[in-house]
Amino acid sequence: MSAEQSVRLKKYFEKHPADISPIVPFDIFSDKLYCFNFTASNTELVSAILNDTDIFSEWIRRKLREENCRYGIGGYDEHRTIYSRSDLFDSDQEPRRLHLGIDIWGDEGTQVFSPLSGKIHSFKFNDNFGDYGATLIIEHHADGVKFYSLYGHLSLASIQNLVKGSAVSKGQKIAEFGDITENGHWPPHLHFQLIFNMQDKEGDYPGVCRFSDRESFLDNCPNPDILLKHTFGY
Repeated sequence: MSAEQSVRLKKYFEKHPADISPIVPFDIFSDKLYCFNFTASNTELVSAILNDTDIFSEWIRRKLREENCRYGIGGYDEHRTIYSRSDLFDSDQEPRRLHLGIDIWGDEGTQVFSPLSGKIHSFKFNDNFGDYGATLIIEHHADGVKFYSLYGHLSLASIQNLVKGSAVSKGQKIAEFGDITENGHWPPHLHFQLIFNMQDKEGDYPGVCRFSDRESFLDNCPNPDILLKHTFGY
């Protein structure tokens, strides 16, 4: 059923692009995107970089400067080595390494806007090393399909004074990129994920899964490109 819903949403947004608002400030005529690679093929990302958040953050900033880009992007269905930096993604069995959303890398304090109208489902401060940090989840409906958008690695101020169930307008500012003390100790960025079934979770949903669980998680978490391509014009 989720696969059918994903196709239905994709077709709907292709026909109704005006229903979508940009998720971050981006000028399709002057801005460029840098596509990050966080798989094992990127041998530049050694443990000395990954294990120090300040050094990792400077590595991200340097890449963006060198490419003259305000934002970096990437990650959906990407098998990432970077999660080895946190025990949060390890287990006695198979570690979690497969990314279920798309990351938008940029400056701390970058504004985040709701791409669609909806209502606040839940929010939470997931304060573990490598976790989401401040997190917001919004419920949406489009073409008869209910789904959720998750925003991770936000500033703590983004989830203060929120009320569950309150309305969110398309294009409304909902958050800002958090700093490393409030975003799960990552270089500043936004984790953006779409979810069909929240499975009774509040303020949290896995953004990374085991590769053996890939099929079921990707079925429940469609590619956010169905929305983001209308922001970035790719």
